[in-house]
Amino acid sequence: MNIPESWLRNFCDPKVPGDELAHRLTMAGVEVESYALVGPQFSGVVVAEVLSVERHPNADKLTVCTVDAGGEKLQVVCGAPNVRKGMKVPLARVGASLPGLSIERTTLRGVESAGMLCSARELGLSTDHSGLLELKADSPVGGDTRTALGLDDKVFTLKLTPNRADCLSVLGVAREVAALTGAPLENPPVKAVPPKNEAKHPVRITHPEGCGRFAGRVIRNVNAGAPSPDWMKQRLERAGQRSISALVDVTNYVMLELGRPLHVYDLDKLRGAIDVRWGRQGEKVLLLNEQEVEVDPSVLCITDESGVIGLGGIMGGESTKADEATRNVFLESAFFYPEAIAGRARRYGFSSDASHRFERGVDFANNVDGIERATRLILDICGGEPGTTEDLIARLPERKPVHMRVARAQKVIGMPITDEEMATAFHSLGLSFRRDGDSFVVHPPSFRFDLQIEEDLIEEVARIYGFERIAAHPPRAPAVMLQVPEKKRSLHALRERLAAADYREVINFSFVAPAWERDFAGEANPIRLLNPISSQSSVMRTTLIPSLVANIKYNQDRRVPRIRVFEVGRVFLRDAAAGDGPLSVAGVRQPMRIAAAAYGPALGEQWDDSLDRPVDFFDVKADLEALCAPLAPRFEPAPQPALHPGRSARVLLGGRVVGWVGELHPRWVRKYELAKPAIVFEVEAEALLSVLLPSPRVPSRYPPAVRDISLEFPSGTTVQAILDAIAAEKPPIVQVVRLFSLYRGAGLPPGSKSLAFRVVMQHTERTLTDAEADAARDALVALLGRRFSAKLRT
Repeated sequence: MNIPESWLRNFCDPKVPGDELAHRLTMAGVEVESYALVGPQFSGVVVAEVLSVERHPNADKLTVCTVDAGGEKLQVVCGAPNVRKGMKVPLARVGASLPGLSIERTTLRGVESAGMLCSARELGLSTDHSGLLELKADSPVGGDTRTALGLDDKVFTLKLTPNRADCLSVLGVAREVAALTGAPLENPPVKAVPPKNEAKHPVRITHPEGCGRFAGRVIRNVNAGAPSPDWMKQRLERAGQRSISALVDVTNYVMLELGRPLHVYDLDKLRGAIDVRWGRQGEKVLLLNEQEVEVDPSVLCITDESGVIGLGGIMGGESTKADEATRNVFLESAFFYPEAIAGRARRYGFSSDASHRFERGVDFANNVDGIERATRLILDICGGEPGTTEDLIARLPERKPVHMRVARAQKVIGMPITDEEMATAFHSLGLSFRRDGDSFVVHPPSFRFDLQIEEDLIEEVARIYGFERIAAHPPRAPAVMLQVPEKKRSLHALRERLAAADYREVINFSFVAPAWERDFAGEANPIRLLNPISSQSSVMRTTLIPSLVANIKYNQDRRVPRIRVFEVGRVFLRDAAAGDGPLSVAGVRQPMRIAAAAYGPALGEQWDDSLDRPVDFFDVKADLEALCAPLAPRFEPAPQPALHPGRSARVLLGGRVVGWVGELHPRWVRKYELAKPAIVFEVEAEALLSVLLPSPRVPSRYPPAVRDISLEFPSGTTVQAILDAIAAEKPPIVQVVRLFSLYRGAGLPPGSKSLAFRVVMQHTERTLTDAEADAARDALVALLGRRFSAKLRT
């Protein structure tokens, strides 16, 4: 929102510099994003009058001009074709600073030039350089060109929060300035314009829950082609609006001045009475932005006998717009409920100044003021004969009084602000109030939709009192050591483990593309968003894996060779048994998941090229085991839509499936354009948070005995089954059994494989003999031969 300072000071002119005023507004919650001069920055440019124009002796396209720069005659060489005696032009004197250019005394083709006569482009005002910028004939010679062009004005650029719709106008900001500075507020002059005829146009409000008030006025015999005055165009441009036509400019001007959106119809194009109602399925309308939209029963429409002619509170239609051929107009000033407008424009992919205001709340008491102000401006610019102002009131918002307890306000603000100071704050804001014991009862005005509860009034008191005046007190709390349960660990601890394993955390959106859900989760019916920001982000995710794949693709495209990423976040699953709660809504479960992906070399760049191999299933499986420790996950081969059929496994903890690990399916590697397969895992976070209490164990003081055994197994035998059998029946002195080799190939019978295990044996009270170690080894060989038909390799 741009507010020209000169326009603002017409309504409230405190004896405060503009930069200080910007600071006060910001500290009061009306953030001023910038406070800057209008137009480009240049200096040393004065108004000069051309006294004579002579041909340059050495150049056909140059002239030698004598100019009056305010009591001083200067000679300037000029190449502009429109230079003539008597015109007033900008003169950049020697030492002047222009956008990207400094002016020095120079000689052009043998003739000295003491400055430069400027075009609009050289001043940075436009791209026009066809000739000199001619100034008004009454511009004072020698005066500053910025002043002559009205460029000394400055503009406040406001960054408003959605609740402060009352500040979407010059009048609204002026109210704030008056409240903060105590300067008097001068409301814009709005006088009733007497009618010259009885012309009316019928209006009805079929659905008052959408439109509570509709004021209108017929004005006949207007000159719609009349030009807008320069002062109006200048104010509109500085407020961020371009000039379109006199009628449209008037409606935009009143909107910016009073915060009252208006619309003007060509009366001769209306077919019968205007009716404000909800749309009907299948109805369409071509809008002023040349976009045709189809309405439905949730969209408030302005209609006549021909059908829909505009979207209420959003934009008018092309079929009834006023153009330069218009002679008779109908002026609309309506109040639309925010609930009836919010989100409708965004549904059609655009926004408008009207919808921006109506969906936040527009003053419902200034409809007639808006009509009268616009009528006066139209008559002054376009002429015409106004009819009577018709004001149809169907249903207005009920503004209930809001109670604020003095003690509660003091507690929330943290300062002993007195009753008198609170009353002063309300009075300066123009709020009507009364005392009720130790409370204030405030009646919110029609333009403040944000005043609804006690905390809203407390905020107003704090704003006007001054946030910077509220003393900063350090928090006071007893220093109590909190109990840390040893059987629980936090998500942060799990994050630290993955970070220590060289993974980097990412945070992705929870809404993803439907194709991701089909490909990576086999989910054909994910939870869809009612109002997605794009079609590629229209469903809620049921898995974290596709977002990690997208992260890998993004980094791969930027030539990152080794990528390790992880995410801790929620997924959204349909579950009829899920009820409303802190982590769920009816029918939707939202568990927390931990997922990671590894891509590229297994190890970072190093001197030993023999270790340069791509990351594989077992690398990421080891990272997952380290994440789960001290819990011991089990892995069972199983298919999953996102993973390679022969290189994927489900993860079990306590006999329950808690996740998956595996290599990305080759189909998705190709589809999502990865140069190499990625290895991923995803597990339920809740399953990793609970751990067993640590159990101390005294280490043996005696040396271990180590034996290696290599056995032939049927190729279908899983290592996990072998380790489970050993754990169940191993001799007591066997402490650890680890697989260190797998071999398939020549020298083995068909349908078999060779597995080599390292067996570590140790006694806690004495040194083992070779005979004891060999006997334990032989017992394991016998166990595996009995259970799996394993044979000791020779």
